[in-house]
Amino acid sequence: MIEYSIVIPAYNEEDKITASLTQVANFMRGFCSSFEILVIDDGSKDTTASKVEEYIKENPEVKIVKNPHKGKGFAVWTGVMDAVGEYIYLADADLSAPIDELKKLSVWMKDQNFDVVIGSREGIGARRMGEPLYRHIMGRAFNYLVQIIALPGISDSQCGFKLFKKKVAKDIFGKLVVYGGDVKETKAAFFGAWDVEVLYLAKKMGYTIKQVPVTWTYVKSKRFNPVINSVKMARDVLKIRFNDLTGKYKSIKRFK
Repeated sequence: MIEYSIVIPAYNEEDKITASLTQVANFMRGFCSSFEILVIDDGSKDTTASKVEEYIKENPEVKIVKNPHKGKGFAVWTGVMDAVGEYIYLADADLSAPIDELKKLSVWMKDQNFDVVIGSREGIGARRMGEPLYRHIMGRAFNYLVQIIALPGISDSQCGFKLFKKKVAKDIFGKLVVYGGDVKETKAAFFGAWDVEVLYLAKKMGYTIKQVPVTWTYVKSKRFNPVINSVKMARDVLKIRFNDLTGKYKSIKRFK
């Protein structure tokens, strides 16, 4: 039995993927009894996939899945559906939240039996390092929209670091409508509001969610257009709420 699955979506991460995998692998070897690291390559156009394949030769815990370019949400969906660990942890390739923050999240899941534990860049104890003011303002504005429309009480739905019990993750991700297995290919980099649909369904299905403050460091990305991506994400948040109002989530029931 594998204890933890670490799912890392990656798109054109050749400059950091090897260093990130080394940090994750070194930490996990001292943290748990067994683990796997799933790198989901989102149709990268650089050498990300080949660097991971080279790394795998001496690190058998690492696996790679090569997706067509459908965006981060589909990459995460693929990783969760392929994962076999009892606990599934989602991490960004840049490790903007250090891998050892997993300790904090695991405590709430293992000791307090929460179904979903999410990293939060808001609240007492959270730290944002090096984030430009305009990005912070845009992020807060988007989160207020998310809270009003879909997730009241979730102060930071978009932090990429989330921990799930395996059965809970499979249950939720298996029922995604906007960010499930039918996503179309795209040309531009797209992060998406997949987190919102995941947490929306988690709440709708009655799963318990814990928000845990983490330390997060801003990592600049040339692939990310904050304006275009935010507009698309806002559109998808409205689509998620509309899906619920029109009954597309009506038959969704919690796994038993």
